Amino acid sequence: GGLGRFLASLAEVFVRGGAVDWASVFADSGAHRVDLPTYAFQRQRYWPSESTQAGDVTAAGLVSPEHPLLGAAVELADSEGLLFTGSLSLRSHPWLADHAVGGVVLFPGTGFLELAIRAGDQVGCDLVDELTLAAPLVVPERDAVAVQLRVGAPDPSGRRSLSVYSRPADAAEQPWLQHATGVLAHGERTADFDATVWPPTGAVVADMEGFYERFAEGGVGYGPVFQGLRAVWRAEDEVFAEVALPEQVNDAKSYGIHPALLDAALHAVSFADIPGADPESERGRLLFSLSGVSLHANGASVLRVRLAHDAAGSLTLAAADSAGAPVISVESVAIRPVSAEQLAAGNTAGHAHDSLYRLDWVAAPAVSQSADGPETVELSTDALAHLASLETVPDVVMVEVGTLGATGPVGHTEAPDGAGATHQVTARVLELVQHWAADERYADSRLVFITRGAIAARSGDTVADPRAAAVWGLLRSAQTEYPGHFLLADLEDRQQAAEVLADVIASGEPQVVVRDGVVLVGRLASVASSAGLLPPPGGVPWRLESRRKGSLDALELITEAPQEQLATGQVRMAVHAAGLNFRDVLNALDMYPGDPGLMGSEAAGVVVETGSEVTGLRVGDRVLGVVAGGFGPLAAVDQRMLVKVPDGWSFEDAAAVPVAFLTAYYGLVDLAGLSSGESVLVASGRRGVRDRE
Repeated sequence: GGLGRFLASLAEVFVRGGAVDWASVFADSGAHRVDLPTYAFQRQRYWPSESTQAGDVTAAGLVSPEHPLLGAAVELADSEGLLFTGSLSLRSHPWLADHAVGGVVLFPGTGFLELAIRAGDQVGCDLVDELTLAAPLVVPERDAVAVQLRVGAPDPSGRRSLSVYSRPADAAEQPWLQHATGVLAHGERTADFDATVWPPTGAVVADMEGFYERFAEGGVGYGPVFQGLRAVWRAEDEVFAEVALPEQVNDAKSYGIHPALLDAALHAVSFADIPGADPESERGRLLFSLSGVSLHANGASVLRVRLAHDAAGSLTLAAADSAGAPVISVESVAIRPVSAEQLAAGNTAGHAHDSLYRLDWVAAPAVSQSADGPETVELSTDALAHLASLETVPDVVMVEVGTLGATGPVGHTEAPDGAGATHQVTARVLELVQHWAADERYADSRLVFITRGAIAARSGDTVADPRAAAVWGLLRSAQTEYPGHFLLADLEDRQQAAEVLADVIASGEPQVVVRDGVVLVGRLASVASSAGLLPPPGGVPWRLESRRKGSLDALELITEAPQEQLATGQVRMAVHAAGLNFRDVLNALDMYPGDPGLMGSEAAGVVVETGSEVTGLRVGDRVLGVVAGGFGPLAAVDQRMLVKVPDGWSFEDAAAVPVAFLTAYYGLVDLAGLSSGESVLVASGRRGVRDRE
């Protein structure tokens, strides 16, 4: 096979664990070892990237803003204002994934400035006079976020208000969350910055070794797109920096100034003396506000930057391109530390994907019906015998569930109340359903079951008849097997049946509730549209609890006292997922023997703060463990109760491990006394314990 085959065979032996004397193989060939890259793979994409530009929106009466972050614009009819809309996601804007804080992807503050600059261009304003960020904009892992940018009408001096809002793209029922406010004005201002001589004369090179690693330790994860700071120099009270976009960013010319490029310029703030800043702080710092921003040139990919303090002590920024021409001037920049509460709020402030739904009873839509209404027969107490005796089957056969328990099934003892009565009624209903389904005579008719007090359709309602509620559960299953054959109607009184029956049948719904003469139908609605199970406003600490033990319906998110200072050996973690255990159910039902403590006993998340004498864990670490009171955004935990999450595990998988693992360990080691080398047979060990053995 020749030399090539021989070398290939040696390689195959080597990767299978065999010993190969490579020095002898490559002697006198000039071959030598090379360092591997510090990353696993380097990829270069040749397929066209997904377009972030909107299609033709003019047919909808809109204007295309021709910007990667915006999809459409429209003038407001009742004013001289303007509304921009757009959509952000990691699919349409994958570079955003390289800007993570505390394990959460945040839209960068420089992105809000880019939106403001584009809005100013549209309305003829060349100055962003003010821009203040109010709340972080979380970009979900899978879903999109709808964005609105509103520009107000000009005042007598031509100044316009600006505000930016967002909400999940698929949650039209949720309110809009305000992220930024500002003012657009006229009067471009250019900073006095000579960047033609570079690096500046007399400036001293700053040490950047481990720079972005330190950011990661502070909980700020910058990916390749945002690691644009190339070099830093110091000169008296000034800091100079060179920043550049990586090669994979090929759309810089589509932006006024690419958010990742300006964000990298602000990284040099770490080398400036900021009043009140703690240089040893492990928390990340994010952009808070800017004022007096003028963009002089579009589409830069390389910047020469100067940071300095003006006479009033404000931090200023000026940047030029590689030829020294001005690109952007900022009269004031404010950077603020990110607290643990802000990190947690940023992960839940109205933008976490809400997968919880509840059943709402809403008014049925109006439908036309015939004047005569359907032919109807109501069955007697002995419903099955009455049904069998019918010579012709009408359009609708009606049976009142409450009468079916009056005479129990043959051979069964009467039981007017309690579980026995429920068994009697459901048995008779099942017998009736089976008879109906087996006889083809009833194929074109509907069997309507009338109940009262089976459904709590409105706030404050209670289930008055458990027997009827059980019948609803039984018949809902029957409806899935025989769609169109059975109808459930829960009424307030017996007289309503004749009055609303035609409306009930005309609705075409399999299940209806009638309240105050109005036919209601069931619809799924996101819990985010109700007051139930929503975090309290303002980003205050909260946890899941039940003030009225005894029912799972009493669960609520209650406000907690502000987070106390961490004790020795404790860490604070932002909870991303928590495990639900039987102990929590017993706690809510007030059935736990002894003191159950707070709800929640296992969780996974990200460390956002560390106390004294903590070793082995640092801010930004993904952790799992035993977490008392883990049903909330933040938890203080003894470091001994936590371990790092293995690579490749999701937070949901990690949160399901601690209790299952400890249960298996307790059973095998403490109870069974197993030791190393012994064998064990696990029977019926499915679910968590088996998964973690």
